[in-house]
Amino acid sequence: MLVSAASRILCCARVAVLCGIGLASVLVADRAVSEEAKLLEAPVSPVPPLFDQAAIDKATAALDGIVEGAMKRTGLPGLAVGIVYKDKVIYAEGFGVREVGQPGKIDPDTVFLLASVSKPIASTIIAHLVGEGVVDWHGAAKGYNPAFALSDPYVTENATIADLMSHRSGLRTGSGDLLEDLGFDRDYILSQIDQQPLDPFRSTYHYSNFGYTAGGIAAATAAGKSWEDLADTVLFTPAGMSTASFRHADYLAHKDRAHIHARLKDGTWAAKFDRNADAEAPAGGASGSLNDMLRFVRLQLGDGTLDGKEIVKADALAPSHVPQMIPGPPRSVATPAGFYGFGWNVSHDDEGRVRLGHSGAFELGTATNVTFMPGEDLGIVVLTNGTPIGVAEAVGAAFLDVAQNGKQTVDWVGFVGGIFDQMRAAEAPEVDYTKLPAEPKPAQDLAAYTGRYGNSYYGPLTVAGDGDQLSMTMGPQGAPTTFALTHFDGDTFSFETIGENANGLAGAIFTVGEDGKAEKVVLDYYDRNGLGTFERE
Repeated sequence: MLVSAASRILCCARVAVLCGIGLASVLVADRAVSEEAKLLEAPVSPVPPLFDQAAIDKATAALDGIVEGAMKRTGLPGLAVGIVYKDKVIYAEGFGVREVGQPGKIDPDTVFLLASVSKPIASTIIAHLVGEGVVDWHGAAKGYNPAFALSDPYVTENATIADLMSHRSGLRTGSGDLLEDLGFDRDYILSQIDQQPLDPFRSTYHYSNFGYTAGGIAAATAAGKSWEDLADTVLFTPAGMSTASFRHADYLAHKDRAHIHARLKDGTWAAKFDRNADAEAPAGGASGSLNDMLRFVRLQLGDGTLDGKEIVKADALAPSHVPQMIPGPPRSVATPAGFYGFGWNVSHDDEGRVRLGHSGAFELGTATNVTFMPGEDLGIVVLTNGTPIGVAEAVGAAFLDVAQNGKQTVDWVGFVGGIFDQMRAAEAPEVDYTKLPAEPKPAQDLAAYTGRYGNSYYGPLTVAGDGDQLSMTMGPQGAPTTFALTHFDGDTFSFETIGENANGLAGAIFTVGEDGKAEKVVLDYYDRNGLGTFERE
């Protein structure tokens, strides 16, 4: 039972842990229409309800204990959880505090950073435009936004909004993310991703925040609005999502907001960071309250209609809920396949019921999860204000476990938390720069390294010396970041990485020429996909 139930949990990308996991387009042949098979998207057919009211009541009654136990076990500062059943909110509660050491309590109106739960919100906004005939899911992104470009001319001309929203453009996971960590804005990042290498178009799945963002911006450009204004106009205002926004400034303006928290090495939590995701807004920049997100889930379960008002046409919204891409084969014959739609993970549980969901994760201090089961007319929202450790997913899984089996049959907090620990460990640097060589080679005179170095992707890098200290400065004009460089071995120095993707110390490896001057420096942390070499100017 443990393996079977646990297999429903999903896989994740580092900064955006996903609930469920993607799915390939399901196509059927309609030979009655033509002699040639015409490929059509098959609908996802929900299994008739298996939960009865008593099962839902029992699981709902268990929620307080599930949440309190998870928070006591992990020390998580705050959490909000809600349940929608048969178009009614039957549970909406806040637990813990907005900020450790401060008196403000979490409530259903507390505003959270939603991280990658922004993606299904974004696909719903685009579905509205599809329903209005402004864009087509299968329209070329470049046709809507002439500035769109990737490294392959064919992909640039042919990549559709559907390709970008289902992560099948070939753009690799993490493309653009390190530019965002350095403080570059959306326009700069989207103008640079055409330097990123591509894997095979439409046959490889790579979870890409800025690929997804490019799809959203193409749609907004077609609508003649900024992404942020478009979201307000077509979704947040008509759906009554009064605190929801894609502007980080709006999140900061709320007094009743959940501050994000990092988990320290001693297991305690601290509100150390802010996380401004405006650059990747369609993929990760939304914020909103539990009450807002429960309205959003009701809209999904209502096929685009909320409180009797059609906000998104049902036939335009439907493609976001069906398989569009297969992220990867099942890990074993006992593991059901997972799929990706447009901003939703699509899967089936052990009873064959369709389950749609998505998680959000900011390593700097946010973890969220939304899951709904159309056949059961049931949805669960869990929002937390702490580093992703699996609690958001575990609370939802535990609720469904109790509804299905009358009790928890799996230690969900321990099981999912273990998966997150493994993923975090896998992100450790290849070289451990905290461990100095026993007999390090000496560095050159520091003047050998100082100067300006160029890079077409990250922009210029300036290395400066001050006495016996060396530093490097890079990032956007007007707001660059300066990193202290510490000698490691020979012409290699270490520096502390920053931002959402930071993973400790990294290396600055200089190559010194015959004239005694460094000709180039490779920053190994920034050299993902071969873009981290800076040449002396």
